[in-house]
Amino acid sequence: QVQVEESGGGLVQAGGSLRLSCAASVIRFNRYAVGWFRQAPGKEREFVAAIGWNDDRIYADSVKGRFAISRDNTKNTGYLQMSSLKPEDTAVYYCAASFRRIGHLQNEYEYWGQGTQVTVSS
Repeated sequence: QVQVEESGGGLVQAGGSLRLSCAASVIRFNRYAVGWFRQAPGKEREFVAAIGWNDDRIYADSVKGRFAISRDNTKNTGYLQMSSLKPEDTAVYYCAASFRRIGHLQNEYEYWGQGTQVTVSS
């Protein structure tokens, strides 16, 4: 059974940084795309960033230049480095894995974590 688990969330002041981690128990992790999504209170879940198996990267406009996605295939782990955080970045952040495909749509991802809370205070 595939498991995806996020970690690294927490409370941070505006302008601060956090790094989220996403550990996935999949065989051949290097063939999976890893995506990050977030859901703020009262809002729909939205795309944040994704990294393909070939290291292609895509970002939502709202986080470009502030967030950086990366991966370490030796550890079956993806990362989301978040800098210059704003109160509007407050949300539950979800990691998801997709075999081969990189995309910004939720239905492109087969496996999902339970989410980690990120709260940015003003």
